[in-house]
Amino acid sequence: MMRIELLNKLARKKIFTIDEIANMTGIDRNPLKVLLSRLEKRGWLERIEKGKYIIIPLGAEKGEYTLHEFIIGSLLVKPSAIAYWSALNYHGFTEQIPNTVFVQTTARKKKQDLRIFGVRYKIVRIKPEKFFGIEKVWIEGFQVSITDGEKTVIDCLDKPRYCGGIIEVAKAFREELDTERLREYALRMNNSAVIRRLGYLCDYFGVDIDLPKPETRNYILLDPTMPREGHVDSKWKVIINVELEGLE
Repeated sequence: MMRIELLNKLARKKIFTIDEIANMTGIDRNPLKVLLSRLEKRGWLERIEKGKYIIIPLGAEKGEYTLHEFIIGSLLVKPSAIAYWSALNYHGFTEQIPNTVFVQTTARKKKQDLRIFGVRYKIVRIKPEKFFGIEKVWIEGFQVSITDGEKTVIDCLDKPRYCGGIIEVAKAFREELDTERLREYALRMNNSAVIRRLGYLCDYFGVDIDLPKPETRNYILLDPTMPREGHVDSKWKVIINVELEGLE
C-alpha cells in the first residue's frame, strides 16, 4: 500500500529529493529509503546522487534515460548557475562543446568533480559578491539558471582555466556584447586581472569601453593556462602569451 501511495505521488514529478517525498507523503525516511531503493532496482527510478532521483518514463529503459545535463547540473548544489565554458557554448560564443558541465555556486560541496550518467560536472565555488549576472532559461520544461552573456565573458576572464583558455572567451568579442554591462560587471568583480584582460581584448577587437588603467608595474598573463612568453602590452600591463590573429 505504501508503494502504491508513493508511486501516485511521484507520477507527476520528473525529479525529486528524498526530503521532498518525505514531506509530501509523511513516510519516515528509513522505510522511504528502502522503498526508493526497490523502485530503483525495478527500473522506475534513477539516482542522480545521494538523496536525489529522476523518474524513468514508461517505455524507457534504466541506464538509457536521462535529463539534459544542465538540468542535472542545476540540481547538484544550491544556489547554482551554469557558467564558464558551458555558458560560452550555450550563448553561441564558441563552437567548442566542452566535455564537462561547469556549475558555479557560492555553497560548499564535498565533491567538486562528479560523473553522473556518463557526464562530467565541475562545481566551482566563488565568493558571494561574484555571484550575479544570472538569467533563467527553460530547458525541457525546467527553469535553469545560467550566467548571462556578459557575465559569462567576465567569469571566463576571471578564471580562464574553466573556459578552455583566453582563445575561447576571445571568440565572444566577434558577437554583439553590451559594453556598458561588461564594464559594470568587470568593476563589480573587483579584480584587476579581469579589468586588464578585458581592456586588452576590447582594444584588440576595437570595442570602445571606458576602463581604469592599471596603477602597477607588475604584468599578468593574458592567458594563465599558457607558458609565460610573448610580447607585452604596456597600456594594460599584460603579457600577450597567446595568438589572437584570425579571430577578428
